[in-house]
Amino acid sequence: MRVFLSGVSCVGKTTIGSKLAGLLGCLFYDLDREIEVFFGVSIERLQSRFLTMHSLRDEAAKVLARLLAAPEGQKCVVALPPSGLMGGYWRVVKKQGGTIVVLTDTPENILQRITFYDIDSHPVRKWLTPQEKVLHLREIRKDITYFRKSYEKADLRVDISGCDPDRAAVKLYTALRGSCGEGQCEV
Repeated sequence: MRVFLSGVSCVGKTTIGSKLAGLLGCLFYDLDREIEVFFGVSIERLQSRFLTMHSLRDEAAKVLARLLAAPEGQKCVVALPPSGLMGGYWRVVKKQGGTIVVLTDTPENILQRITFYDIDSHPVRKWLTPQEKVLHLREIRKDITYFRKSYEKADLRVDISGCDPDRAAVKLYTALRGSCGEGQCEV
């Protein structure tokens, strides 16, 4: 079984995806990290090489295609970027097949997990002022709205509101088992 996790930034795709892969007994890939390793540069620095996000997705999708073509890519969990169901990424996901799951949570919960990185993808410790929290909450809501249409392509939506990462992974595992018809997939 191949599982693609999608959702807005900081919803928990990487943390939960890693735990889900453990439950499924397969490999986990964070596509952003795989892209950085492949190109030898951070995502932010890579973005500056392209005129549009569309052209970046088309080039980065080659990394996804390569991952999925490998024998290990037949049974894995892949955390996609928020735009993972758009452009080049979507073409690869659709062609290669797998179960697409969108993780959802409240904007307030996502804000509590927000993580900042420098230009080289190193985590940066940052404490938000009340005004900054309001601005970031607004941006999270905008992202949820912006990506909503692409997330309609998913096979499953799993709301992880109120779940710690372990509970969220079990909830996702259970949802995947419930979505598999007799003989259609193995979990």
